[in-house]
Amino acid sequence: MKKTYKIEVDCANCANLMEEAARKTAGVESATVNFMTQKMIVEFAEGQEPGTVMQEVLKACKKVESDCEIFL
Repeated sequence: MKKTYKIEVDCANCANLMEEAARKTAGVESATVNFMTQKMIVEFAEGQEPGTVMQEVLKACKKVESDCEIFL
């Protein structure tokens, strides 16, 4: 399953770091962050609950950029 989320991130470098953090999160098959459109596209592993996985993605991204937002 693939979902798109609106994000709020301050710079392109931070967006790249958030993308990397999201990719390393358990339950995520792939993740792409577009700084220009302020969107994150996440593809979830088979059988994963997107809401639960995204809570972990948000925690991982907050470690990279403490004031980032992902609108779930």
